[in-house]
Amino acid sequence: MLEAVPLPLLEPKTSLAHGCDTMDVYFGNLPFAFREEHLRELVAPFGEVGSIRIVSDRDTGRSRGFAFVTFNDDAAAKAAIAKLNGHEIEGRALVVNEAQPRPERSGRPRGQGGIGRSRDGGGWGGRSGRW
Repeated sequence: MLEAVPLPLLEPKTSLAHGCDTMDVYFGNLPFAFREEHLRELVAPFGEVGSIRIVSDRDTGRSRGFAFVTFNDDAAAKAAIAKLNGHEIEGRALVVNEAQPRPERSGRPRGQGGIGRSRDGGGWGGRSGRW
């Protein structure tokens, strides 16, 4: 089973090794069978790639159909966006654009919902004997 990897903030950053700006690019509507080597082959003509993160479901390990590619040069990233956005692969039109920071989640914490949940474990919160 593939292990879920937390996503880092997706903001442009400066690469100290190369002295140039890097850019994270979002690739959406990917075929579910698409793997890192397929994506690396697709983006190779545009320039050097720092990393590729294909996002997968934490329960099944199956691809969720999107990925993030970090280009070591923002000009290469912009060229890839211009050329690959709308490009069809296996009948699917890719959505390619500059990655945006992950939005803040609001509302109650996950896993705490349910009708009438309580610490007593009853589905209606301790109403036994009243029905």
